[in-house]
Amino acid sequence: MKTKLLLAMPLLMLALPGCVRTVASVVTAPVRAGSQVVDWTTTSQDEADRNYGRKMRKQEAREGKERKKADKERREQCRRAGYDNCG
Repeated sequence: MKTKLLLAMPLLMLALPGCVRTVASVVTAPVRAGSQVVDWTTTSQDEADRNYGRKMRKQEAREGKERKKADKERREQCRRAGYDNCG
């Protein structure tokens, strides 16, 4: 019986590191999951800056389109009124 145990011992020792790794993964999983949730729910300064820049570019593009449209309408009204210089 002791000889079988002695022969099986190296095999058990090879399997043990895998078990330890698995146990460590299971134990640390909730901590990793919690930190991932915190990361998803918070906005870093870099993300906030990027989002603000995107928002401002969209706003400037919208204002530019509105300005162009207003200028075009003003020129059309000027021409309809019969003025020569409607620049």
